[in-house]
Amino acid sequence: MARRRRPIKLPAPYLRRVELLPDRVPDWEYYPFCLPLFRSRSFDLAFDRPITIIVGENGAGKSTLLEGIAMAAGFGLFGGGSAHALGTDREEISLADTLKLGWLPKITEGFFFRAETFFNIATYAERAARDADQMPPDWLLKSHGEGFLDFIAERSERQGIYFFDEPESALSPSRQIDFLRILQRLDKSGVAQVIMATHSPLLMACPGAQLLMLDKYGLVPVELRDTTHFRLLREFCLAPDSFIETMLDG
Repeated sequence: MARRRRPIKLPAPYLRRVELLPDRVPDWEYYPFCLPLFRSRSFDLAFDRPITIIVGENGAGKSTLLEGIAMAAGFGLFGGGSAHALGTDREEISLADTLKLGWLPKITEGFFFRAETFFNIATYAERAARDADQMPPDWLLKSHGEGFLDFIAERSERQGIYFFDEPESALSPSRQIDFLRILQRLDKSGVAQVIMATHSPLLMACPGAQLLMLDKYGLVPVELRDTTHFRLLREFCLAPDSFIETMLDG
């Protein structure tokens, strides 16, 4: 009989530090080690809050960094939980192989959410429930955004560490507010750590979150109003017609 896992009494964050080990890098010209993020051939990131949000332009490496940390923590390349990690078979050395994670304490429960692989994960969960003669979840019977939210809300009730890669791609603005409510519940629960990469100013505004911006100079703390995402959205909302005209003419 399997032993029941005891809940950890210490509050989140559980993952406290991520460090790049240079001697494990096979080639600094090889992606992703050629990214500006690793230009100094070192990397060190500390987590001091339950929720950390990473922002940056396409190509800066935010999703790559999130993916590397999630894989180093035991999750699959394409998402999933520790018991069902999608895309774990690989031969080449990845970023995950060069990262050292510092835990207090180490926790293995959680999930890596990727909107583009939600269908595969939901299908697996449905099949597993049927094989166990249980009522399958109805995530796939709803719209993509609604099913995605229900899935997240159910899975994130458990103690663990949760990685979200651009969850807004599956969510309308109003559903992003619903997702923010889920994040707030996680934050207040004290038993969940969230690390998220996003382009959404709505999600960046999560109260109490550690907001970090990834650019050509590295990963630095940033205020919401200082992000390019917020400034562009603000200018658009103030004068949509002239904003679009100026952007298209440029």
